[in-house]
Amino acid sequence: MRRTTGRVGRVLAGLRAIGMAAVGVVALSGTSRSGEGPDFDRQVAPIFIMRCLECHNEAGALGGLVLTRIESLKRGGESGEAIVGGKPEESLLLERVVDGEMPPKRQGHSQKLSEPEIATLRAWIAAGAPWPAGRKLDRDEKTTAVRAGRDWWSLHPLERPSVPTTNQAYWVKNPIDAFILAKLEAEGLSPAPRADRRQLIRRASFDLLGLPPSAHEVDEFVRDETPLAYENLITRLLESPHYGERWGRYWLDLARYAETSGYERDQEKPGAWKYRDWVVRALNEDKPYDRFVQEQLAGDELPDRDEQTVVATGFLRLGTWNDEPNDPQDYKYERLEDLVHVTSTAFLGMTVKCARCHDHKFDPIPQTDYYRLAAAFWPGPIEPRTGALLGGPSREELGYDVLGWTDVTRDPPAFHLLHKGELSRPGPVVPPGVLSMIPSLDKPFHPPSAQSKTTERRRQLANWITDPSNPLTPRVAVNRLWQHHFGHGLVSSSDNFGFNGQKPSHPELLDWLADAFVRGGWKSKPIHFLMMTSQAYQQATVHPNHESYSKKDADNRLVWRAIRRRQDAEALRDAILSVSGQLDLRVGGPSFRPVINPEALDGLSNIKTHATPSPASEQGRRSLYMYSRRSLIHPLMTTFDACDTTLPCGERDISVVAPQALALLNGAFVHEQSRRVAELVLATASQDRAASVEGAWRRVLARSPTKTELAAALEHLERQSIQFRDHPEAGTLALASLCHVLMNSNEFMFVD
Repeated sequence: MRRTTGRVGRVLAGLRAIGMAAVGVVALSGTSRSGEGPDFDRQVAPIFIMRCLECHNEAGALGGLVLTRIESLKRGGESGEAIVGGKPEESLLLERVVDGEMPPKRQGHSQKLSEPEIATLRAWIAAGAPWPAGRKLDRDEKTTAVRAGRDWWSLHPLERPSVPTTNQAYWVKNPIDAFILAKLEAEGLSPAPRADRRQLIRRASFDLLGLPPSAHEVDEFVRDETPLAYENLITRLLESPHYGERWGRYWLDLARYAETSGYERDQEKPGAWKYRDWVVRALNEDKPYDRFVQEQLAGDELPDRDEQTVVATGFLRLGTWNDEPNDPQDYKYERLEDLVHVTSTAFLGMTVKCARCHDHKFDPIPQTDYYRLAAAFWPGPIEPRTGALLGGPSREELGYDVLGWTDVTRDPPAFHLLHKGELSRPGPVVPPGVLSMIPSLDKPFHPPSAQSKTTERRRQLANWITDPSNPLTPRVAVNRLWQHHFGHGLVSSSDNFGFNGQKPSHPELLDWLADAFVRGGWKSKPIHFLMMTSQAYQQATVHPNHESYSKKDADNRLVWRAIRRRQDAEALRDAILSVSGQLDLRVGGPSFRPVINPEALDGLSNIKTHATPSPASEQGRRSLYMYSRRSLIHPLMTTFDACDTTLPCGERDISVVAPQALALLNGAFVHEQSRRVAELVLATASQDRAASVEGAWRRVLARSPTKTELAAALEHLERQSIQFRDHPEAGTLALASLCHVLMNSNEFMFVD
């Protein structure tokens, strides 16, 4: 093919002569005029972006061909000119797409351009291949079959959708129900009946407090026939100090909370428990979520800084810490990766750390964005220094005796991008900044004010995250609330709102909730109340058409029933202590060290430190206050899927496996608590076996036994009494055996 440089020059001169340069159009050749041929931005550019730029971009130009600019298009590639303006039949690019050679077949990507796409390219080339002056195509502009662009659903501006109308309007209690019912009706489904009142109070109590209701509380609620009985119940639970403990645990999973540093020595992080208590207090007070974010990222930089806002920055200090890294300089970047990952996961639901070594493979996050975000924490207290505390600032630098964060200088050294993430391959200096995926908010950071002692970068990052125009933050936040109330999020991949995550089952509902969240001053408790007072939340777990509906929607993504859930590790342990009367409900304070079975200590260094439990008077505290040692999480907790503390976790694994049954059947802890229940029951039931059965059922399951259950229980007590007949406490041991059975029942372990 012929070179076109001279012809392009003549064409450009001609365009200038007739005034086309004024409208910003450049053509390779031909006699194209404004308005002729396909519209470049609406018709042509999307084809290049969605079907070609994955391989033909500036970072990776296969065949030497780059299709991002008019200049590179003119140069062509290794095979010569790609396009001859005005002559589609002589254009190699068109020949390749017509033959189906390009684009190459990839997973999830159709091989050949469609006939309309080919026709568009042919018409565009025939018109002279006009290209707007200065226009650069960007691979991240639009979503393709293999990656997300800046038009990805989670990056769309947040708008308040209209509440849909439904045929069964009588079922709609609030807007949530309208969105759920509209989709059910569209699929020919109907919601499940309402759960009974005993199920509702147990569900609500575990959801908001992580504790079972007592038999007395259940009876009172069942008897309460006032119109607002259920709404009053939810309000009372939300006002409980134990609400912050339950929901604080979810946030601590995201914050990768632990009280030790990990690695071989696993040193203690003094004062980490103060961050835990800050979280509980913030949730109980319903601290606005934007402020909740700002204090954790930049509590030391706020104008109204105090000890508690500095405690909040413990969020940045909770990661693992290696005091003997192989390469101390490289380890600085490892620590930065932890900070970028926990920040982007917890607040944004995006996998930004994937862009440390290269542009993100699936989301619109160039490598530069990763380093812009990391620069907000640079250099920070991420390296050992004289007087430093496990890689953090000294207490003198913080001004308080807390595990917090502050910058070591207001004028940090230059921060370089690393090619392929390797310290030995430094690239250009990268200024601090935010993710470019939301162009309207992509503004440079300002330098620190004259009176500031810090860089003020983290505060600017926090302000970007909580800007009302940032659609990710409220969407991610309300999705997490929905997840813990309904069993899975509207976006089931709650930590990944990118291309490899799941799309929302009810996108309009998600946006309506996110908008209500921001409009309501970023308050969480009103959203809890809205969700829990909806008819959707109050459905039973069993549907009359369960079998047929399950075939159509096995995962219950349409919310046609409630989901039965096994208690998590903390709630299960706390429930056992609650029914045994041993639960210590003190809120806050230093953690207790649990009793650990000696077999679990085998192979650990510094066993004496691990094996020294707190006094017996501390062992009944809620599981939230159990000392969290990275090298040794309590075996009962791990058996019931407590999360890994080294990484942020928005959703724990849920398993039902044999070791769980063995832990409850054979574990010394459960046996001891079963005996405690028996002693409480016998203190009022004496030796009346029927009364003992009644007492055990009400204590453990908060209800009376059925006639069939009573008969089976009496038979069990008779057999156990014979077995223990030579023991001085035969009656207690027999009843303890029955209580042990009840604690192992599905009714106790699961929440309907």
